[in-house]
Amino acid sequence: MSTISTHLRNFKEPTKDQLTQLFFALPSSVNGASSASGSALGGGTSAKGAAGEKGEKSVGAAESELEKMEINAVLSLGVQGEEDSYAGKLYLFPPYLAFASLDRKSVKFTIPLCTIRRVERLNARAGIYALSLSLWHGMKIVIQLTSLRPTADLFCSLLRDALKVELQKGKMKAVKPFVKTCYSELLVANASAPENTDEKEGGGASKSAASEDGGPSSPAADSMYLGGLGLKFKFPGDPKKLREASKTKLWTNYLRTHGRNLTLLRYPQCTRLIQVGLPNRLRGEMWETLSGSLYLRFENPGYYEQILAENAGRTNTSTEEIEKDLHRSLPEYSAYQSEEGIGALRRVLQAYSFKNPETGYCQAMNILAAAILIYMSEEQAFWLLEVICDRLLPGYYSPSMHGTLLDQRVFESLVQRCLPIIHDHLQEVDVQLSVASLPWFLSLFINSMPMVFAFRIIDCFFCMGPKVLFQVGIAILKINGEKLLQIQDDGQFIHLMRDYFASLGDSAHPHSSDPRARAITRFQELLLVSFREFAVITDETIQSERRKYRSEIVHSIESFSKRSAIRNLRTLERFTKEQAGLIYDALFKAICIEPPPAVSLPPPSLLTTKDQAEERPETRIGLKTFRVFLSEICTWARTEKIVSNGFQQRIDREVAEHELIDRLFYFWDTSYRGALSFQDLVSGLDGVMFNDLMENIEWFFNLHDKNKDGYLTKDEVLTLSESLLFIFRHEVGDAYLGAVSRFMSNAFEYGDALLPRPEGADPESEPPAIEHNQPYMNLATFRMVVLADEILESFFETDFSATFRLEPVPIQDIPNSNSGLLGGLWHNIASDDNRRIFNRFTDEIGKTIGKHQVYTRPAIGKYTSLEEPKARESLLTPTMRRTASKTSLSSPTEAPASDSSTSVSASGPETSPSTLSVDKAGTVSSATSAEFSPMPMPSMFHAAANAAALMERTPFAIDDAKDDDDESDIESDVEDDGVMDEVDAFLEAHDSGLTQAERELAQDLINAEPVK
Repeated sequence: MSTISTHLRNFKEPTKDQLTQLFFALPSSVNGASSASGSALGGGTSAKGAAGEKGEKSVGAAESELEKMEINAVLSLGVQGEEDSYAGKLYLFPPYLAFASLDRKSVKFTIPLCTIRRVERLNARAGIYALSLSLWHGMKIVIQLTSLRPTADLFCSLLRDALKVELQKGKMKAVKPFVKTCYSELLVANASAPENTDEKEGGGASKSAASEDGGPSSPAADSMYLGGLGLKFKFPGDPKKLREASKTKLWTNYLRTHGRNLTLLRYPQCTRLIQVGLPNRLRGEMWETLSGSLYLRFENPGYYEQILAENAGRTNTSTEEIEKDLHRSLPEYSAYQSEEGIGALRRVLQAYSFKNPETGYCQAMNILAAAILIYMSEEQAFWLLEVICDRLLPGYYSPSMHGTLLDQRVFESLVQRCLPIIHDHLQEVDVQLSVASLPWFLSLFINSMPMVFAFRIIDCFFCMGPKVLFQVGIAILKINGEKLLQIQDDGQFIHLMRDYFASLGDSAHPHSSDPRARAITRFQELLLVSFREFAVITDETIQSERRKYRSEIVHSIESFSKRSAIRNLRTLERFTKEQAGLIYDALFKAICIEPPPAVSLPPPSLLTTKDQAEERPETRIGLKTFRVFLSEICTWARTEKIVSNGFQQRIDREVAEHELIDRLFYFWDTSYRGALSFQDLVSGLDGVMFNDLMENIEWFFNLHDKNKDGYLTKDEVLTLSESLLFIFRHEVGDAYLGAVSRFMSNAFEYGDALLPRPEGADPESEPPAIEHNQPYMNLATFRMVVLADEILESFFETDFSATFRLEPVPIQDIPNSNSGLLGGLWHNIASDDNRRIFNRFTDEIGKTIGKHQVYTRPAIGKYTSLEEPKARESLLTPTMRRTASKTSLSSPTEAPASDSSTSVSASGPETSPSTLSVDKAGTVSSATSAEFSPMPMPSMFHAAANAAALMERTPFAIDDAKDDDDESDIESDVEDDGVMDEVDAFLEAHDSGLTQAERELAQDLINAEPVK
């Protein structure tokens, strides 16, 4: 079985709006698109009346009409002296509000509109337009709109409309129960319990508004925060060595003043704290906040439990693969030595496969899910896995692994650019980078280095995006540069990397006289090199390199898929591998031109039982795609016109439509599925391309014997004649037309003569009348009628099989994904529509000057003159010929037969392209004598094929879980243990984009009063 996919060719560069939504980690359901819960949960869990449904529809209509908008703005935190003010852009993406500073890295936030409790216009200087936003957690942010007044008024109007819709939807009431699931609520509440009033300082109005609308009230009392397996089975590493208490204190102070979970504001200090490492208990929540999966969980309550309930007991290929990998997922961690951990991992992976059946389950997904389940609940892990696979690392965890292979090519290119000496040495000794780097990218370093360090990299990955993987990977190579220049093979490369990863906790400068230098670990050195020296690797760099190498990777994947499809055939029949490859090429081109419809699967309960697994997915084509496929293989299944107009000579090919083609489709559908697989096509072509005279006659007879009873009815004889006329429609002269006419005359004459007569009847009397749907002619009779005509005998002996030609199909160009000005301009100019317009224009000019000529290429091309060969004498004896056949020929079904005789246009000599045809002895004659031999698999595919061995994880002692410090240690004052020194190491200059006067104005607005 084989799956043939062309979706890689349909890739389109993301639009500006899509890139903006990716940057702010917004769900795909923004602004009118249906969410997962809407599609999977139906109308909801509670029954609603007609009035409720009507109201819901009106709210949905209003939401779909909401407009997006962006505006220049200056952001200030509503606490004097807490943070600098930053210039940037404010985005309204209903139901979200987002902001990014001018450098797009210093400050940004994404806030659901339902967390905004109050919006007030501030009383400021003349010409200053400023708003004060009071958020759920008692914070106040001041936004100065620096665009023109009409633009600012329009933005405020759209914001007001969007807030009204959120109020009508009731989303604001959903905030309170949702934030109870977040650990940050408990953390801040416990830390500020004695000074609860300080948390709301400067936000008295918002505090009262929050309490009126079910705002935050003593989260410590009723918090039911979600957590991962680490809460029970302990988190990897030693909390004291990881300085958990100090990190928790720093994060508590930050979250108190800068919001948390749904209202988190990401200032430069947030990024630096993430680079230092997240506290274990807070890590899961921060991962989903930074990645945006938090918003998916907020928008789709109950979806995870629902999808598991709907698919309970269902088994398929994905669930079988999941079961195989469950006990290979971080087996050294204690949770995955128990049924509790294995069960949680199973449910998350199965839920994802049920939600995304096209992807299902792929290699390394189990490692990823097992790692995030240590810090997150099942529901949190499910949504985070969705974001990683769909948005952050698209194509990494897919059957073709196209995203991984593309990024491996990009990584090689960046290594060549940044570390040319190392790259040249690895090329010289034939060491493939992907041997080591593929597991880094696939498992986000979890399988390569100790978990305590891998999770630090994942923290940065969710904060800064996929570029982190490239920066860290290149930094690893640079730090080990001298040793890399000494390796000679793949084994030494892998061994060197394992030794390095095992020593990440050691001092980077053990012999230094400076104690501060000795305190720097190799992992800290790795992060500093990554984010300082390779900061030039940006998101734009990655996107540019991906565009550059996408076509190369797609062609490699398609070539690999072709070899896999041929290898997976149950039988090649009498074809060679080269011939099967030509059939695959024609099929692939047909799927590109006419994609088959998506297969609609029956409900899971009807699909399988608990003891029966689903069938493996297989690409099958419908009738429309089959017509295109057959037009590539068979000459009579297409119409080729050679057009000459004085300016150009071209061949216009059209796909033919006729009942014969439809009949052939269902004839080859031996499994009665209404669709054909690659194996069906190979077996079907084998049944016709290797036939001799008698086999072809029998094949053609069986093709038209609808009920398979061994007889043709009169209607089927006429249909068979129409099929012959269709095949001969473009032949020169009347030779074939006459042959079909004689065939019809002889068929009915001989058929009538052989009809059984009643006992005692005169042999020379009229034959008994039979219905047109009754058995009339058997195979022996049909064979005699065909052999009575020299042209038909020659056609079935050699010409018919020769019309099936396996010709090399030109490799189709992949649509250009270049989004540049010239690339887009050329794509618009060289489109198929413009080519058709140009052809019509030149044809009209050619007609005007009298040079327009059209020749239709014949399907057989055997006769090039108008002379008709002499017919053989009838095989019927004079006695049998006494019986007149006029009664049969004058039946009501005569009209279709006569109407089927089409006019045959004159044709020029047929060109002879490089073809691969099969004679009746089964030998291959080809203009190209190259034998089929599998191409050497690219190195990255070798790495992908051997990924299972490379994904074996080495246990590290540093990952051993230790007891957590007493919670009182976290709450009490902790002496500075050097965490801030590590924070300072990541300090960067952040430009606020404001002059000194503009900064002073922004600070003054913090204390401005609302407009009365």
